[in-house]
Amino acid sequence: MLNVQIRTIPHHFQEYDTVGNYWRDLDEAGGECLQIRVSRMGDRRYEFLVALHELIEAFLCDWRRIPFSQITRFDIEYESKRRKGEPIEPGDSIQAPYRREHQFAERVERLVARELEVQWAQYSRAVQRL
Repeated sequence: MLNVQIRTIPHHFQEYDTVGNYWRDLDEAGGECLQIRVSRMGDRRYEFLVALHELIEAFLCDWRRIPFSQITRFDIEYESKRRKGEPIEPGDSIQAPYRREHQFAERVERLVARELEVQWAQYSRAVQRL
């Protein structure tokens, strides 16, 4: 059974400097639940795109047995070393343990963005401003 909770939150409530994050948790009934948090961006299309990306990436990583804890560790370390404004996301790094999954999720995200009439460059700037 797939159990997912997606919430939009103020950016400063993210666990670390990221626009989207996911982890496993227990739901109210004690079952396993995939939690996804997306930073509030003022455009629900943008928030939907981030959520979609995170859902696809998380599912593929789970399917391929890439531990979420390893992904989070990599992201936090990467972000701590990245210079502000540098456009490369952790998942695009050649060292990312989930690079393949991240890049696939972005391809789907771009397709849906086109259908939602989202300009990719404008969307990317909105993400980087957070």
